[in-house]
Amino acid sequence: MNTLNPLEISRRSLLVGSATSAVLAVAPSVEAQAPPTASVPIIQRISLEVNGQQHNVEVDTRTSLLDLMREKLGLTGTKKGCDHGQCGACTILVNGQRINSCLSLAVMHSGDRITTIEGIGTPDKLHPLQAAFVKHDGYQCGYCTSGQICSALGMLGEIKAGVPSHAATDIAAPPALTNSELRERMSGNICRCGAYSNIAEAIAEVAGAKA
Repeated sequence: MNTLNPLEISRRSLLVGSATSAVLAVAPSVEAQAPPTASVPIIQRISLEVNGQQHNVEVDTRTSLLDLMREKLGLTGTKKGCDHGQCGACTILVNGQRINSCLSLAVMHSGDRITTIEGIGTPDKLHPLQAAFVKHDGYQCGYCTSGQICSALGMLGEIKAGVPSHAATDIAAPPALTNSELRERMSGNICRCGAYSNIAEAIAEVAGAKA
C-alpha cells in the first residue's frame, strides 16, 4: 500500500491552513458591511428663464436639462434621440450658446437664459432659419430639425463672435462661412434622412454665404 510522503502532507496542510485563515480574516469584514440601500432622490428648486418666461421648478438633481424641458415644461420640440450627446437632436441654446441638453443636468442651469425651438419662431412668424428650412426642404422626417435649427442659430453666433473651427486654416483670421466651415461646424447634428445638402443651403442663404 502506498504511503504519503511527510513532506507532501505538510505542504497540503499548509495550503489548507492558509486558505482557511484567509476566509476567516475576510469573513468578519463582510458580515460587518451594511446591506445596500436604495438611493433617496434629492430634490432641488431652481429658477431659470425659458423662451423669455421665468420658471421656478423642483427637480430631482439627476434630471437632465432635456428631460426638464420635455417632461416638466412640456416643450417637446426638443427631441431625445441618442441621449448620449452623439446626434444633436436635443440641441438648445443656453445664454446664446448651443449645447446638447441630454448631457447637462438641469440643476446646473439655475439663473440661465434658455431658448428652445419653441422660442425661436411661431407658425405665424417663422424665424428666417425656419423659413429657409421650409424653402430648401431641409428636413424629411423632421425629428432632427429643431436641433439643426438651434445649432445653426448658435453656429452663426459663433461666426459673428469670431470663434474658429477645426476647418479654419488661419485661426487668427475672422472666420468665413465657407462650405467646409459650415459642414464642420454643423457636424455634431446628424440627419438620418440625409438632407445635409438642403440643410447647408438653408443655413447659407440666411448667412448670405454660398453652400
